Amino acid sequence: MRPRILSTLIMFLISMSAIAQTLNGDKTEIDKILKNIHSFSQYYMNAEYQKLAECYTIDGKIFPNNADIIKGTEAIKKRWILPENVKVLLHKVTPLEITIENDSAYDYGYYEGETLRADGTKTKFKGKYVIVWKKINDDWKIYLDIWNNL
Repeated sequence: MRPRILSTLIMFLISMSAIAQTLNGDKTEIDKILKNIHSFSQYYMNAEYQKLAECYTIDGKIFPNNADIIKGTEAIKKRWILPENVKVLLHKVTPLEITIENDSAYDYGYYEGETLRADGTKTKFKGKYVIVWKKINDDWKIYLDIWNNL
């Protein structure tokens, strides 16, 4: 095998182990949470702030980096709204672990993204997060959401 192909293969295998997931709980319920994580990112990229806020429980709380705790649907919605002419080009969440216990669950991992600013510049961001989920009417909603930048 040629050295370049071999080194590429080794890097691929190492990266696969770096993003391995631990999933603890009913597969159907895990899949619902994974779907909701994906939907959250889509809502953010599409600037669908009402739908994004509805990903949270009515009494949900967010803990943004370097900010006070924000409570409730309207306040959470307001926090996620970006300035005019700023667009999220990419938002990706990579859970490392999802664990379900009865009608509660938690997950943690990494997020990354890219925004397009009004002046045309692009900015990348990434960080880590922890989410506590509550099962409400056969759906999983975010109760607590904390993150910080890397």
